[in-house]
Amino acid sequence: MNFTQYLFEKSRDLNDKIAIFHKDKVLSYSELYSLVVKIIGKLDSLKTKADENIILMGDNSFFFIASYLAIIGSGRVVVPIHPDFGRENFRFVCQSCDINTFFIQTKYWKRFTSYGIHTKVVFSDTDKNTNVNIFTLENNEGFIKEIGEKNDLAIIFFTSGSTGTPKGVMLSHYNLRYNTNSIIEYLQLQDFDRIMVILPFSYCFGASLLHTHLRVGGQIVLNNMFMFPGKVLNEINEKECTNFAGVPSVFSILLRRSPLKKMEFPTLRLIQQAGGKLTNTYIEELKNYLPTTKIFVMYGQTEATARLSYLPPELLDSKLGSIGKGIPGTNIEVLNKQGLPVKPGEVGEIVASGGNIMMGYWKDPEETKKILKGGKLYTGDLGIVDDEGYVYLTDRASDFIKVGGHRVGPKEIENHISKLKDVVEVAIIGIKDDLLGEALKVFVSLSDNSKIIEKDIISHCQQYFPIHKVPKQVEFMKSLPKNISRKIDKVFLKKMEQKNSKI
Repeated sequence: MNFTQYLFEKSRDLNDKIAIFHKDKVLSYSELYSLVVKIIGKLDSLKTKADENIILMGDNSFFFIASYLAIIGSGRVVVPIHPDFGRENFRFVCQSCDINTFFIQTKYWKRFTSYGIHTKVVFSDTDKNTNVNIFTLENNEGFIKEIGEKNDLAIIFFTSGSTGTPKGVMLSHYNLRYNTNSIIEYLQLQDFDRIMVILPFSYCFGASLLHTHLRVGGQIVLNNMFMFPGKVLNEINEKECTNFAGVPSVFSILLRRSPLKKMEFPTLRLIQQAGGKLTNTYIEELKNYLPTTKIFVMYGQTEATARLSYLPPELLDSKLGSIGKGIPGTNIEVLNKQGLPVKPGEVGEIVASGGNIMMGYWKDPEETKKILKGGKLYTGDLGIVDDEGYVYLTDRASDFIKVGGHRVGPKEIENHISKLKDVVEVAIIGIKDDLLGEALKVFVSLSDNSKIIEKDIISHCQQYFPIHKVPKQVEFMKSLPKNISRKIDKVFLKKMEQKNSKI
């Protein structure tokens, strides 16, 4: 079944039920479905290739959602690109994927044309400077295309990667259905669920929120204004949202730089946290301030169609810090270098298998071979298991810092620093050191009016860690840089540090 067909299987005939809220406008399920099939019809009439790769760039919007579903529904391949992906990355993707057709939100038209791309067809949300305005299509209905093979490609999610060259994660219609079914099962999503979405749909976690709620006939509230977190919280109550999702930086900001602690959320029944490990301090604070809300701590990767594991909310106390076990239909294990399961407490690599594992990297068989072995995904993340098989994430192998012969994982130290009540965000990188080879540098953002200074951070670590785990430098920032997934961007911090060290 085509993934778009699957998403609308139960909801296309809901008539006037609202599917999407955005500011003061709404789009019903019937309106959304009608728009999707009109776009499919237009794509077919333009004789674009049946399996063509098509770039979609824009904010979360009616335009993005309808275009996304239409491209997949037409049997073509959608390549979602965040507007801040960057000129060189954008040009790389265009060349790699042989792009001729674009869906570009009009507000980004000047940015798009500045990239110097020679276009064939451009779809947008207005008539300005483009070939097709999706909202003025008439008498152009097409049909969702049947998908026959398990490995029919649906999406290529490009990740920026630590090397600087984007990697294209290939996900099939089957991958998407498999992961969506699993998430719906363990979250027990229903047609009455309404989710506040602040994560971009060009990011796999954000896209999974769209998928799951459309599949059950739920509702989606779009809010692209997280720079004003108080307004996001107000809209959760105004729109009576039952769900909210975020990455660690989202929750640290809400807990330390928003009125969340002074508010109540009577309709909010569950929170989804993924996109990195949220420190135990913040998890405990969320529990305290949202006592009636179920908090799902999850773990995933784009290469696994978003989600790999989850910890049931009722185990947050007894298994604090764990990422849980595999989601339904997905197996998670921690293996040593010999490929054997580790004993409880031993560190190994987190490895996953299931129908949600990607097809591979686009045009990159060598990188694909490095992480897909024997039908399993080798995540590159390190972890341990306890006596009951629950997994605890320790660090990412590539993040370890070599300090005077010691391999130091920054996550443990970041977690300890975050216990200071005025700390909003914290990130640690390695910097050059003539004596030790590398030393630790901490980047910290603080709550307003905080009196914390550098020696407070260092003293806090000295009381708990051996000398090789104590930071050598501390730099305070108003806000730590984020990538397009709203995660703290350590690659940017490392580049910034290298640039400053040369001055």
